[in-house]
Amino acid sequence: MSSHAIKAGDPKPSLEIKPAVKPAAPAPNGQNGQSVVEPIKVEEASSPDVKVAADVKKEPECNRLFRMVMKLQASDLHLKVGQPPMMRLKGDIRRTELKPLTQEDMERLLLPILTPKQRKILDEEGGVDFSWVVGNDECRFRVSLFKQRGRLSLVSRRVNNSIPNFADLGLPPIIEKLCKFSEGLVILAGVTGSGKSTTIASMLDYVNAAEPLHILTVEDPIEFVFTDKMSYINQREIGLDSKDWHKALKDAVRQDPDVILVGELRDIETFEAAVHAAETGHLVFGTIHAASAATTINRIMDLFPPDKHPAIRQALANNLKAVVAQKLIKGIKKGRVPTNEIMIVNSMIKKLIAEQMDSKIPDAIRIGVQEGMMDFNENLLQLCNRGDIEKTTALEYSPNPDQLKMMLKGIKVAAPGIL
Repeated sequence: MSSHAIKAGDPKPSLEIKPAVKPAAPAPNGQNGQSVVEPIKVEEASSPDVKVAADVKKEPECNRLFRMVMKLQASDLHLKVGQPPMMRLKGDIRRTELKPLTQEDMERLLLPILTPKQRKILDEEGGVDFSWVVGNDECRFRVSLFKQRGRLSLVSRRVNNSIPNFADLGLPPIIEKLCKFSEGLVILAGVTGSGKSTTIASMLDYVNAAEPLHILTVEDPIEFVFTDKMSYINQREIGLDSKDWHKALKDAVRQDPDVILVGELRDIETFEAAVHAAETGHLVFGTIHAASAATTINRIMDLFPPDKHPAIRQALANNLKAVVAQKLIKGIKKGRVPTNEIMIVNSMIKKLIAEQMDSKIPDAIRIGVQEGMMDFNENLLQLCNRGDIEKTTALEYSPNPDQLKMMLKGIKVAAPGIL
């Protein structure tokens, strides 16, 4: 991952982080020592000459940096003692030419925006997650403030105010079908920063616009704020609206929801509550940290002791409706685009899950193409054919590059017989 410099201009006097007198030379682009691209000029994002509303001048000092991220449409803000403020632009971490931050800078910028409860969590647990809203709901950020080597660090993800639709995101059309189940469990899988939250928000907003239902979300923290359409939506934030996940999910089934979003399937209690809700006639969406459909099953099994695996596998076979695995990769028309693997739980998938044959799930997905299933290679091929990504990018992210090379050449790869 390259590390480029961003020219930030002179900050306004209220921001005490002064630009370095002589900016440090940017780091080499990769390990081969090649020179980096020219610094990006963003004076308009940080210059005191920018016209701002009076209330903006009264904002917390840290908003200066958040607004710079908004101006540049960066995806993330990174703050660390000993480094200048950094942003992720089109997938790459890039430094500003402001001076390196000190611990005193970090404390002055960030501690005032914490509530007493959040400050207590930071002090006692070493890290706290929360949402931060800039201005009058101009932009929302998902913030993780934590300690490393005894010093404060921050990583914050910018959350779009508007919820994009499937076409805007470039998602496969079959995603629409996955929003129409009347009950069961739909899981969005992916590593951190893979766009799971955006995709699942798009799916919920599709339901919101299409049916007169009650949608209940349980999140930590709330990211996208929904506007009621045909449905009406209640959004509960852990620590703000409910003391913990267990209490919120226990209450959820008593609140007459049709659709429930579980922000993250993170432990035994959360997963069991999600399955219970699916078993009792609700459509449940959840996210999990896993790289593919098959590893999603393994990830769930890892939550439980071995003696419970047969029962959990049967519960999944009975209640799981689909898994959408997602990665964000570099695009041509857009900075980053999603690539997806889609597993719809048919009779064959149910049998493989129940009988512990997870290794055969990728083959079952390829066989199920007529039902709308899709593996990563098929989706990467489609993205290449649409001109959304380069072939080299597709091969870099492919789980089976040799197979994808054949597909890119127009050679049909026969689906194997797995049973």
